[in-house]
Amino acid sequence: MLLEVKDLRTYLFTKRATVKAVDGVSFYLRRGETLGIVGESGSGKSIMALSLLQMEPKPAGRIVGGEALFRGDDLLRKSQGEMRTIRGRRISMILQDPQTSLNPVFTIGNQLNEAFVTGKQGLARGGVRKAVVDVLRKVNIADPERRVTAFPHQLSGGMKQRVVGAIAISCSPDIVIADEPTTSLDLTIQAQYLRLIKRLQDTTGVGVIFITHDFGIVAKMCDRVAVMYAGKIVEHGPVRSIFNHPSHPYTQALINSVPKLEERTERLYSIPGQPPAPGQELVGCRFAPRCEFADERCRQEYPPQFEGLSRHSEHTADCWRLEDPTWRPSRH
Repeated sequence: MLLEVKDLRTYLFTKRATVKAVDGVSFYLRRGETLGIVGESGSGKSIMALSLLQMEPKPAGRIVGGEALFRGDDLLRKSQGEMRTIRGRRISMILQDPQTSLNPVFTIGNQLNEAFVTGKQGLARGGVRKAVVDVLRKVNIADPERRVTAFPHQLSGGMKQRVVGAIAISCSPDIVIADEPTTSLDLTIQAQYLRLIKRLQDTTGVGVIFITHDFGIVAKMCDRVAVMYAGKIVEHGPVRSIFNHPSHPYTQALINSVPKLEERTERLYSIPGQPPAPGQELVGCRFAPRCEFADERCRQEYPPQFEGLSRHSEHTADCWRLEDPTWRPSRH
């Protein structure tokens, strides 16, 4: 197992309330696999990813429990000095906004140079220059020899996003965490970027955690998917199993929200209500206030995790109605 996260809890302590941004999240990642993390804005996806690298927002953010075992070593127990040897070299992250990821006063070459020099101390000056050009070529940057002297403002949004991707893969990490990397891209560039990530994964065997709110991207990119809501993973399983047999009402609602080309409708489906407010005291199932199936038990007690849904032992969901066998998805 490349990465195994167990009961991760990251809270934000403010003067008004304690926000349980990540509240007992568990998942795993194998080598060469893509795990999708899906959920609405505010569900805790990005805080979860930052916590794995001990980059939770300070001073309010604090990891209060859990484990993140990377090749058997707990990342959450390492010192900041030890984490600096892991960030970028062993685990890298692609942030969703390339405009804030790149320093506007340094050239693209300068910023890639830093990544290579930090991660690969054995490279000579000429070797670093060649490696920078090679990695830009690998992410389909046209005329990379000239682009190394360009500043971020001289590149398009799609090119900047690919440069951020180049920085992330420059040290050949074991894991890449991609936090909504296609949000600012148009559909054509988005498709190219997704193919690029998939091709790099096929050639290097890197494990990818792909954070998104788009189930369409999940269908193209991911092997498994974890659905997050209000700091918890409410359903997890192989992508095909989740799409064919969604078991949690929230997952069903998310899938129903995706427009279908073969259907004509006057009004697109939307999930009623709003996610819980930050700091709101939550009792019972987090989705109960928005769920058409919720009863008093749902509002008072959080459900256990039911396993072995559909035909896959890895398919799990947290919903009280799965106690009733008639609610469970078919195994055939």
